[in-house]
Amino acid sequence: MRNQRTTKILAVLPVAVGLLLLSVPMFAHHGTNISYDQKNPVTLKGVVTDFNYKNPHPQVFFDVTDASGQVTHWAGEVAPTPFTLSQNGWGKARSLEALKAGTKITITLGPSRAGTPIGVVMKIFNEKGEEILDQRAGEQ
Repeated sequence: MRNQRTTKILAVLPVAVGLLLLSVPMFAHHGTNISYDQKNPVTLKGVVTDFNYKNPHPQVFFDVTDASGQVTHWAGEVAPTPFTLSQNGWGKARSLEALKAGTKITITLGPSRAGTPIGVVMKIFNEKGEEILDQRAGEQ
């Protein structure tokens, strides 16, 4: 009797531990307000260096040059998933065209609370001043 119970526990234990380990990154991943200061957004002018339209969230990489010529490489996470963006007319082709390398942008983001040059994207405008992304609406 005791051996059957021990066998069942030993069979279930790895599954339980595995599920627990998988759940931790999910909670950390969705802690946007913990990682980013969205109550004090910053607006930057920069040049896109890369744009990745991928799950779970697209990412825009851009360079910001300060008055002294110092370049800071930034990364912004777009909060809506590609599925949500595409449902609102912001598909992969449109994204890659609007945010191709070399595109000048003005971007508002909630900066990292750690002080690193990363943030969660709130809005992106092209150099003509046209809004090309509002992450809160998930659409143009």
